[in-house]
Amino acid sequence: MSDSLPSGPPSDPKPATATNSPDEATTTTSSTTTAASTPEGPTPPPVQIPLSWPADSSLTLEWIQNLISAFDWSSKNLSPSELPLVLPVPVFDTLVLTASKILHKEANCVRIDDCNDNSRVVVVGDVHGQLHDVIFLLQDAGFPSEDRFFVFNGDYVDRGAWGLETFLLLLAWKVFLPQRVYLLRGNHESKYCTSVYGFEKEVLAKYGDKGKHVYRKCLGCFEGLPLASIIAGHVYTAHGGLFRSVSITPLKRSKGKKNRRITLNSETKPLCLGSLEELSKARRSVLDPPWEGLNLIPGDVLWSDPTMKSGLSPNTERGIGLLWGPDCTEDFLKKFQLKLIIRSHEGPDAREKRPGLGGMDVGYTIDHVVPSGKLITLFSAPDYPQFQATEDRFNNKGAYIVLKPPYFDVPEFHTFEAITPRPVVNAYYDYEDVLDSDEELDLASMVTAT
Repeated sequence: MSDSLPSGPPSDPKPATATNSPDEATTTTSSTTTAASTPEGPTPPPVQIPLSWPADSSLTLEWIQNLISAFDWSSKNLSPSELPLVLPVPVFDTLVLTASKILHKEANCVRIDDCNDNSRVVVVGDVHGQLHDVIFLLQDAGFPSEDRFFVFNGDYVDRGAWGLETFLLLLAWKVFLPQRVYLLRGNHESKYCTSVYGFEKEVLAKYGDKGKHVYRKCLGCFEGLPLASIIAGHVYTAHGGLFRSVSITPLKRSKGKKNRRITLNSETKPLCLGSLEELSKARRSVLDPPWEGLNLIPGDVLWSDPTMKSGLSPNTERGIGLLWGPDCTEDFLKKFQLKLIIRSHEGPDAREKRPGLGGMDVGYTIDHVVPSGKLITLFSAPDYPQFQATEDRFNNKGAYIVLKPPYFDVPEFHTFEAITPRPVVNAYYDYEDVLDSDEELDLASMVTAT
C-alpha cells in the first residue's frame, strides 16, 4: 500500500438531498434539509477563532455549537493544515485529557438505567469521519440533553476526511453530558486501522509538527472507550457484536515464591458464547485488540459479524473475531433477558460480499428474528465510503434508531441521505488499493497484547 496521498481531488459524490425518508412503517419522517449555497469569495468564520477552553473548565451548549460552526466552516474555507488556527493544540490537549479521564473510568459494558417516561435514546452506527452527516444527524435527532441519550457504536474515524473533527466533536458532547452521551469503541479506533485507513495521516496533515503528539493522544483516548452498552435492561449494543467465553485456569504458585508470576492456561474447547461477567473483566486498554492469546473478548466485540448459519465459528474472512448464527442470538437474548441487539460494523461495501444477509441501502438491516427478539445492524454513514475508486457509488442512506419508553425495546428507524456537495478534499489513504471491507487483515502488523 502506498504511503503517499492520491493526487488530485476525489470524484464528487452524486448530488443528494439530506432528508429523513420513510422506508417502512417504523420509519419516522422529518423535514427536508439542504446544504446552503456559499457566496463567492471568502466566507468569514461564524464564530471567533481560535476557540479557547472555558475559563471555568465547564463546557456549555453554546461552546459545542461554536465548535460545530467552526469545524463546518473550516472544512469549507481552510486547508487541512490550518485546523490549528481553529482548535489550537492546548485546547485539543485539554479536551482529550478531560474526556479520557471520564472514559477510562467507565465499565467495559456501560449500563444506561436512568431512563424515564420522558426519555429517548438515540443509537448511532458507524460515521467514519463524515462530519457534515454527523452534524445533520445530531440536529435531526435533537441534540443530547437531559431527556435525550445518545449511544454511539464506534468507528468515528478513518476513510472519511474529517475523522479528527468528528471524534473531537463527540468527545466534547461526552464532556458536556457524560451521563447522557456514551461513546463505544469500534474496530477502527485502533492503531492498526488508523495507520491503514487514513486517520493517522489525516492528523499528521492537520497538525504538522504536532501531529504525532495529537495522534498519540487520540490513541490513548481510544483505549478508554467502553466496548458495549445495555440500555434500560433490554437492549445490548456493541460495534461488532457477540463474543466467546474464554476459560482461564490459574496455576498455583510454588511455595516460598510470593512474587512469582501466576501462569494462566487457556483450555482448548469448543467455542461458546461469553457472559456479561466475562465481558466486564476483559482488558480493553490495548492499542489493537488481540486475535490470539487470552484477551480475545475485545477483538470479538469489535470485529465479529452475524451469519445465517447456526453456531459460533472463527471469522476467517476478517482474520479476527467470530461469526454467530441466529441460534446464538437467541441464546444471548434469552440468557440475559434482552429484546434487542443493535450492532454496526458493516457498511454497503461489506454487505455486498455477505450472501444471505440484507444490503445496507437504507442504513440498517434486521438480520435475525428469533423468539426472544431481534438482531439489527445499524450504519450511519450515508453515501459511504466518501472516497471510491469506481464511478458507480453505493449511494446508501444512513440511519439512526430512537428507543422510547416504556421498555425502550422497539426500534424506530430514521433514515437520511448524505449532505452534499461535500467540500473538495483529498483522501488520506490509498482508497484505490485498500480493501473496502477490512477483510484479510495484515495481522502481523497488529500489536498483540495479552
